[in-house]
Amino acid sequence: MDGKTTSNNSSAYRRANLKIAPGAVVCEESILKGDISIGAKTIIHPRACILAEAGPIIIGEGNIIEEMATIANRSPPDAPESVTVPVQIIGNYNVFETDCTCESFKVGDNNILEAKAHVGREIELTNGCVIGAACSLTEREIVPENMIVYGSQCQRREMNDKPYPQIGQLDFLLKVLPNYHHFRKSNMKPKPGTNNM
Repeated sequence: MDGKTTSNNSSAYRRANLKIAPGAVVCEESILKGDISIGAKTIIHPRACILAEAGPIIIGEGNIIEEMATIANRSPPDAPESVTVPVQIIGNYNVFETDCTCESFKVGDNNILEAKAHVGREIELTNGCVIGAACSLTEREIVPENMIVYGSQCQRREMNDKPYPQIGQLDFLLKVLPNYHHFRKSNMKPKPGTNNM
């Protein structure tokens, strides 16, 4: 068996575990490894990383995952190989800005991780949270709805209003990105009664 055959089999295996819903824009230059499902109208920029190393990752609809952002489902350090890792579930209309890292198993809807923010595996993000630039959350915690985490000490305050989904930015990117990048084709059938794009 030559090296070429092996690499073709492994790339076919990776494609079989990658499920892309109709209407999603997944740039060819993104790094996708493992069992990943990507919902409709989700945008994955070039050089974004989604790494389902220890278990599957399910990404909902209308998410924006920017350049160099990383979403990873990894085993805890020093964990035995037999440990089961839960499915990582990302909700709808979240924004993962440049160079942020999300290892949280549960992310709700309408959250924003700003540039260089880090959310560890023990964190649960509910809905409408903003994790400020360069803030790092690693201790076990459920972040309450509409909470802003900001500053070098990761201070907290609650927003008065619920944040709105980034629909304008999403619509703009859905129109513009395909003009400038190659993207991976959808391989899932549309759900009955949905109108994607």
